[in-house]
Amino acid sequence: MHLDQNHLAALTAVLRYGSFDMAAQALALTPSAVSQRIKALEDRTGAAVVIRGHPCVGTALGKRIARYHDDVGVLETKLLRDLGLHQNAPPARLRIAVNADSLATWCVDALAQTDGLLFDLLVDDQSHSADWLKRGEVAAAVTLGTFGDRPVPGCDQFPLGTEAYLATASPAFVARWFSQGITVETLRQAPVLVFNNKDTLQHDWAAQVLGTASSVHLPNQHYIPSTAAFTHAARLGLGWGMQPISLVQEMLHRQELVTLTPDQPLKIPLSWQVSRILAPTLTNLTKAIQTAAKSGLPPL
Repeated sequence: MHLDQNHLAALTAVLRYGSFDMAAQALALTPSAVSQRIKALEDRTGAAVVIRGHPCVGTALGKRIARYHDDVGVLETKLLRDLGLHQNAPPARLRIAVNADSLATWCVDALAQTDGLLFDLLVDDQSHSADWLKRGEVAAAVTLGTFGDRPVPGCDQFPLGTEAYLATASPAFVARWFSQGITVETLRQAPVLVFNNKDTLQHDWAAQVLGTASSVHLPNQHYIPSTAAFTHAARLGLGWGMQPISLVQEMLHRQELVTLTPDQPLKIPLSWQVSRILAPTLTNLTKAIQTAAKSGLPPL
């Protein structure tokens, strides 16, 4: 079954901008023309590809087709570069899932080393980023995993290293809440910083320190879904939380933050997984990711 490239471009624009009007502006078309192209694509596939609303979002099929269109763009850009015909070619768009801490520390350094691509970054916990690959909604992802773990089907896997996290808080916070040490009771009472409801680092660390097989209940939680704000909140004494060593080592040196247990970091192995179809085309990006991770993460 042939899919019209104009129809695919319309779908990609609607999902990227969230509305038919903004997609029309981006494509230099009328909203009616965009709507007609989406309708033609839905007639062709026999299923809805867009859930119309504010914003418009893709169905599972629509997201998969949009990813296909982006993948074709990446392959075409690589071909034009190989043929020396890329001077007037627009850059291709690549959608990547990455965890917030990697994005805040080493990942952007890798993206800056890669030409010819526009990056569409989806931020999600490293424990869940592989799910985006499984659904076909991203072309590559920084995921939880190490050498020997089974990659997502259809993907190549490259171990990156281990992100080491420390439980940190302000000195005044530690003096107030943990003067009796790290116990089940003090952890239950002390306010804790959590990135979002997918973030289990604080619970995992507490279980590791206390030697429990199950997660420790931490009822007094602040949800702060920003790496910079998370660190700032810890410095101001709002709560304790898990921070990557590479991000807070200077604050620890200045004693703006202190560690709850300096000799018990939580180690999280990370991998780079990329669609096997695109892997040869994205070799330079993969090398840049590996180099940046090597400088920002200790080896496994």
